[in-house]
Amino acid sequence: MDLGIAGKTALVCGASKGLGYGCAEALVREGVNVVIVARGAEALEAAAKKLAEAAGASGPFVKHVAADITTEAGRAAVFALGHDFDIVVTNAGGPPPGDFRNWDREAWIKAVDANMLTPIELIKATVDGMARRGYGRIVNITSSSVKSPIDILGLSNGARSGLTGFVAGVARTAVAAQGVTINNLLPGSFDTDRLKGTMAGAAQKSGQDFDTVWEARKKNIPAKRFGTPAEFGAICAFLCSMQAGYMTGQNILADGGAYPGTY
Repeated sequence: MDLGIAGKTALVCGASKGLGYGCAEALVREGVNVVIVARGAEALEAAAKKLAEAAGASGPFVKHVAADITTEAGRAAVFALGHDFDIVVTNAGGPPPGDFRNWDREAWIKAVDANMLTPIELIKATVDGMARRGYGRIVNITSSSVKSPIDILGLSNGARSGLTGFVAGVARTAVAAQGVTINNLLPGSFDTDRLKGTMAGAAQKSGQDFDTVWEARKKNIPAKRFGTPAEFGAICAFLCSMQAGYMTGQNILADGGAYPGTY
């Protein structure tokens, strides 16, 4: 299927590895120019090189900015390249797992700033330009914990739920009639460094070894496996497609069937 987005330009955050990289790669393969951003310069440069190889000599451009997108300075560095992004994929590293009794105000503010306020700032900076041009796709990578909270991820549960509520409102404003969609993409268990870190925390809490916890988590998923960044990226690319223009304000869950609810 031709997604109809070749030649568009995308900003993909947290794209040096994991789910962010999977999204950037899927977009590049659809002919989308990408600007990727992440904090780690070395990993980001390696990711940009791989994406450029995937794009080919005559394909879309790949640019990278080593910056912390959760800061004003980081966003300024990205937008120094321009504001006219057709696609924005927001993504920030999730807050650390733990016991809520141990989190002080600073921990909460940091979580909300990264996982709620930063996506809102990126939406605010780009959505009106998208509306004027008559096309825009904003995809927020959040978490399955928005639908099914995970006890050790309380910081994430709270901050990402705040973003979900905000998007539910703004996605249904006038921009919806101007060709702009805003959706959230909710990953369940994907084979990433983030999942490994969460499982390490769960193993420590339970007193079990890592492999035992890892395999038990896998067995509890109906698909009996963890997702891959590539298949996550493919879902993201579809949400950015012309064919997905009638989908907005939605929370798309990709979790191998782990969420047991009807709705």
